[in-house]
Amino acid sequence: MAKQIKCVVWDLDHTLWDGILLESDEVTLKPSMKEVLTELDERGILLSIASRNDETAVKEKLSAFGIEHFFLYPEIHWNAKSSSLERISQRLNIHKDTILFIDDQPFEREEVKAVHPEITCWDAVDYLSLLTDDRLRPVFITEDARRRRRMYLEADKRQQEEEKYEGPPEKFLASLHMKFVISEAGEQDLQRAEELTVRTNQLNASGKTYDYEELDFFRQSDSHLLLVCELEDKFGSYGKIGLSLIEEKGDTWHVKLLLMSCRVMSRGVGTILLTTILQEAKKRGKRLVADFKQTDRNRMMYITYKFANFKEIEKGENGYILFENDLSMIQPFPEYVDVNIELNQKDPAKQ
Repeated sequence: MAKQIKCVVWDLDHTLWDGILLESDEVTLKPSMKEVLTELDERGILLSIASRNDETAVKEKLSAFGIEHFFLYPEIHWNAKSSSLERISQRLNIHKDTILFIDDQPFEREEVKAVHPEITCWDAVDYLSLLTDDRLRPVFITEDARRRRRMYLEADKRQQEEEKYEGPPEKFLASLHMKFVISEAGEQDLQRAEELTVRTNQLNASGKTYDYEELDFFRQSDSHLLLVCELEDKFGSYGKIGLSLIEEKGDTWHVKLLLMSCRVMSRGVGTILLTTILQEAKKRGKRLVADFKQTDRNRMMYITYKFANFKEIEKGENGYILFENDLSMIQPFPEYVDVNIELNQKDPAKQ
């Protein structure tokens, strides 16, 4: 299956608009361009710019067209486009193989491709095909997707406040008034849950993905527990940012899936879901094991399991590891987060 595109990066002259801005102020948007940008934004596809141009003139023109708000972290200068793509990838914290770059100049596309072969490059003449390309057509458009650009802007505000803050990191985190909610997934959560399994690579312990129908089966199954978590603070909601699937077999809980969105890595909340699973397993008298599958991006989850006192009890092919936790050491929740756990409390003796 083709990798889903998370960000479309645009050149400007003869790409986003017809004409060359430095030669004439009378440039015009390409036909249907505003509609294309609006639809991509609604789908949760991020948009940015990599253009050799005058930054002030560009911002004035984007504002005149009423589209400046669509673009995150635009790179407008005279440096190589490959360096612009590198910075955009870093600032968005997305892998380059989820970026699509659009430029009318073959030289620019080749320059980017030579440095970043994993980036998809398109000729600008194909821009109207964006809306029908499967890589930019999510199966579901969730509320989190619609808010994705706004979430990045809220994250920028958090970062600006953090940079100005003078004091211990824990006090800054406490000042955010974070609320972390863990609950059993409802039907209304399944579209976002599927999106999380598809989009989350760095912090997916087993590397597994599930579609809507599979997740709905697990949600209704008496032998599975599907957990979803959400985070919000004084700046707004991060949305649904974590997911876990636990299979119940007699006296054993088997964690088949554990993932966390990378956008909360710096908030010190990455272990809350795992701690909750450990606490609940101990409370219900369960043995706890967990799947891990090594990929080229999820080493952080291996470290998370090891720090949480999981031990390797089995190794298989292609980087598969089965972990076990004896539940003798469970980390407390961070003091700077208000954690709310909303689970159906079954009688462990009857399970």
